[in-house]
Formats: sequence, C-alpha cells, structure tokens
Amino acid sequence: MFRQGESGPLYTLSSGMLKIERIHENGTSILMNIIVPGETIPHHSLISPQPYHGTAIALVTSELETIPSQEWYRELELHPAKALDIAKLLQTKLRMMQQRIDQLTHPAPADKLAALQHWFAQHIGPQPLTNVLTQEEIGQLIGLRRETVNRLLRA
Repeated sequence: MFRQGESGPLYTLSSGMLKIERIHENGTSILMNIIVPGETIPHHSLISPQPYHGTAIALVTSELETIPSQEWYRELELHPAKALDIAKLLQTKLRMMQQRIDQLTHPAPADKLAALQHWFAQHIGPQPLTNVLTQEEIGQLIGLRRETVNRLLRA
C-alpha cells in the first residue's frame, strides 16, 4: 500500500487487514501494527503530514479508500470540528493498542497466544492466525520468541 519513508495520501481501510512493518537500518523488520477496517492511516499524519513510518502490506484481500493529503488537511482547516473525528479515530486505536498490551501481560505464553488468536478471530473470521502472520510476527506481537510460538502452535 505504501513504503516506509515515502510521503503520500492517507487511506481508510474499508475491508480486510493490513500489517505495518518497520525496517531497521540493519535490515531487520518488526511488525509494528495491525490495521483493521474503519481505520484511517497513517495515524501519525492525521493532523499534519509526515513520511510513512513503516510499510503497509495487505494480510488478506483488502479494500482501501485513498484520501489525497491536500484535501484531508484543507478539510481540517476549513472544518475545525473535524478534529473531534480525528480524536475519536485515535481514541479507538488507543483502545485497540491497550487490548494488545493486555495480551502481552498474560503471565503464561499459551494465554498470550490464545488472547491474540481470539482478537484476530474477531477481525478475520475462522481462518487460522498462521494463514496471515508468520510465527516470527506472532511472536513480535505477543513478546515471545518464534520457537516458543512454534511449540505452542504444535501443542
């Protein structure tokens, strides 16, 4: 959808699911975020433009609405009440991030994985989590090593 470091429009995800990856200078990639329908991204550019912080990749068939940046920011200037809509978008994302943090605080690794699987099932339906994320990415989301994720999935 877009690449880290580039600049461009904003997007609203109508359906599907995206992942946001960040590539570090040494070439390693980290799964930074999961985007679900209804979100307008990039979040850090909802008030003012910034280059994309990561690369957006579709995890499943997805539909996006492109919002030209100039149009978005012009509307924001002309209609200051739109800032409340942006605050609501950010509040929703903050609540989602709080849920993900809750997943990380489960003491047992199996509980962390179960919580993530439950969260994903709400957004992608009955297909297995491993159909859309690698074991490494699952581990990054819940603070476990890939080997631990592998062991848990086999159990």
